[in-house]
Amino acid sequence: MSLIYSPEEDSYLLSEILKKYIHNKNIKCLEIGIGSGIQLETLKEIGIKKENISGVDINKDAIEHCKNKGFNVWKSNLFSKIKEKYDLIIFNPPYLPEDKDEDKDSKIATTGGKEGSEIINHFLTQAKNHLNEKGKILLLISSLTKGINWLDYKKKLVSKKKLFFEELQVWELTI
Repeated sequence: MSLIYSPEEDSYLLSEILKKYIHNKNIKCLEIGIGSGIQLETLKEIGIKKENISGVDINKDAIEHCKNKGFNVWKSNLFSKIKEKYDLIIFNPPYLPEDKDEDKDSKIATTGGKEGSEIINHFLTQAKNHLNEKGKILLLISSLTKGINWLDYKKKLVSKKKLFFEELQVWELTI
């Protein structure tokens, strides 16, 4: 049985950023790792046309859940099944360093690898091939995430939120 990642502090932070951040309602958006669909819902709520909103996940339950909400979503491991380019790519990845005591289902949603950055680094390597010329990425990470290879992206800190044991950060990345 796989679990759908329920919205937590990170999801709500990213949702709030999207509401303030997006001014052009005609952009083509892709969310990697749709989970519960909160960011897809936020994009729709702020006026992005549903046909311009797409999302992928490796979790078939998350796909089914978001399809039932009427979103254009499909199963893909990061960009493996994506051919198009987008104006905005959103990613709230599993970003925590590995915790040997965490159960397997929970680990899929939260653990980004030994240092927390392995999935993010795969994402960053692939993402530039799927961005339109002036495209942007919104990437959420934690202060606990170590070893991110930012490659040659230009990065700007859009927001941060201090939690009990970590700081969440939302970065805007451009080529």
